[in-house]
Amino acid sequence: QISLLIGFISVNSSPWTSYSAYSYFQIVTMCDLVMILFFYIIHIFRIYRKLTCVSWPLAEFLHYLIGTILLLIASIVAASKSYNLTGLVAGATFGFLATILCVLSIWSSYKVSCITQSTSK
Repeated sequence: QISLLIGFISVNSSPWTSYSAYSYFQIVTMCDLVMILFFYIIHIFRIYRKLTCVSWPLAEFLHYLIGTILLLIASIVAASKSYNLTGLVAGATFGFLATILCVLSIWSSYKVSCITQSTSK
């Protein structure tokens, strides 16, 4: 999720007019990035095979769903508080782009885990 990272860097390097709005945006983007990294590590090292007590498709689906909703809210707040500062507008724009990409990830996660499993039975 390069767009999350670009949005975070854009907001972090710009002068802020509303501290709470942009710190919320930064917290949401960093939490999303950490959770995405967490799920990548789980898939790379195949930890999901050892921890069978967790429903990994459901956990990934809920992560993307909650992260997308929080990212959409953060992007709306950041866009409304930007006051035509280019770095903040860029951060909000990349936040909206990341929201769209997260929706696509939700759909692909749902399609792979639910539709593929139901047709294989």
